[in-house]
Amino acid sequence: MPIEFATVPHPDEIARADALRRHGLLLKPVGSLGKLEDLGAWIAACQGQSPPRPLKRTRVVVFAGDHGIAAKGVSAYKPEVTRQLLAAARSGGGALNVLADVAGAGLRVEDIAVDSAEDGEFKVRRGSGSIDVEDALTADEAEAAVRAGMRLADAEVDSGADLLVPADLGVGVTTPASTLVAALTGTEPVAVIGRGSGIDDNGWMRKAVAVRDALRRARPALSDPVELLRTAGGADLAAMAGFLAQAAVRRTPVLLDGLASAAAALVAEELAPGSRSWWLATHRSTEPAQVLALDHLDLEPVVDLGVRLGGGAGATAVLPLLTASARLLTEMTTFDQVPLPE
Repeated sequence: MPIEFATVPHPDEIARADALRRHGLLLKPVGSLGKLEDLGAWIAACQGQSPPRPLKRTRVVVFAGDHGIAAKGVSAYKPEVTRQLLAAARSGGGALNVLADVAGAGLRVEDIAVDSAEDGEFKVRRGSGSIDVEDALTADEAEAAVRAGMRLADAEVDSGADLLVPADLGVGVTTPASTLVAALTGTEPVAVIGRGSGIDDNGWMRKAVAVRDALRRARPALSDPVELLRTAGGADLAAMAGFLAQAAVRRTPVLLDGLASAAAALVAEELAPGSRSWWLATHRSTEPAQVLALDHLDLEPVVDLGVRLGGGAGATAVLPLLTASARLLTEMTTFDQVPLPE
């Protein structure tokens, strides 16, 4: 049965306008809080009310997966490092764990396609195919992965999440992510390749060749986003795309992080047009493909932290700014509340 998404609703532009109007009444120079004012208005639009409710249940969801292309030397790390990263995230020892704790966000870690014998409710397969010479997934696996992401979004929203952050975890993920961006933006391989995990010049050249070959295979699938994910994506990226699209259908704002989430967002916008109005680009990555994807989606990053990869780190670091932007609208005093001294 083909995957179909419900029509994506529009955020409430009246609430956005009212939030911006309210900023003009607060006890401060007009426009003096810059992007914080726009962030608060975005939250108000997503919630459909001004002033917005305080953010109380933000959730970071990690999509872990391996990629066959990692065996071709496109990463500075060996494929088995994915399992180390997964163990660290589950034990609380990863960078994302620390940042989520600081931001007061809950963290959920799901094995979508890690190359291990471990099974799970949302696991699709053990590693995705090497996209330079084979498909990432079968047709059934691609559909299962997108539906897994949809179910994860529904589960989080049904549990009361008011803001979501998808995060990637897996060695080699920037190669299929770069391929998806190149395919959907009509960009040549050399223009999307970054240093990823910290590859040297030889690694960069291997990655460029891998993306070139994968892109050649991906181009015939451009008209069908699920087919594109099957051919040149991966189970984790497919699940993330389904998650992003379904969150928009469910009127839930999402923070985009690095290259993987940006690539998944490009596909999600194809799956459910209009989804991008529910997303906020949190930071500018050093990966050129991420910048291209965000430009294509007409999303402007909030900050530039020099974060190379992502894995949720940049988005989670920005979470306190979102929390503050909502509270400014609800807790600041207005000019009318403080009369001028005589």
